[in-house]
Amino acid sequence: MAKLIYSALASLDGYVADDSGDFGWAKPDEEVHRFVNDLERDVGTHLYGRRMYEVLVVWETVGREDQPAHISEYGEIWRDADKVVYSRTLGEVSSARTRLEREFDPEAVSRLKEGAERDVAIGGPTLAAEAFRAGLVDECNLFLAPVAVGGGNRALPESLRIDLDLREERRFGNGMVHLRYAVG
Repeated sequence: MAKLIYSALASLDGYVADDSGDFGWAKPDEEVHRFVNDLERDVGTHLYGRRMYEVLVVWETVGREDQPAHISEYGEIWRDADKVVYSRTLGEVSSARTRLEREFDPEAVSRLKEGAERDVAIGGPTLAAEAFRAGLVDECNLFLAPVAVGGGNRALPESLRIDLDLREERRFGNGMVHLRYAVG
């Protein structure tokens, strides 16, 4: 059975975006990007909420033109994976290998995990919170940026206890830290 993996770039105080919606402070440098590429290479399907999809859909075209190798590589990895976007308001998707679902269905995601040959990733803290509440998340990758933003959109759900077992840690040259946890 495939794992459901939640990954987030977050501030040290636990936010993926600040109060104004800015997340530029979390932009990975080349070293971090290459590490993320290695993590994402094993993902066969990405589950996104509307906002996360709207941020990431640029990878449908980024990397096709003259770009640094780590950028081109991520574009290829993203385009080669299936994507499911959960949204009640999005009219249509604009990327290949992508389908639109109106509701997050924990039972359908459980069946997806059971039948998948490659891991499934869930992106975006709002959608991930639903998966955490349903007990579906198996692993959590947090990339903590060396900044505290004081508020905004939380990386992990509020009012929910999640027991985590640290499996791996890595410090990058830019001060960012990766923490990989097993959930449960």
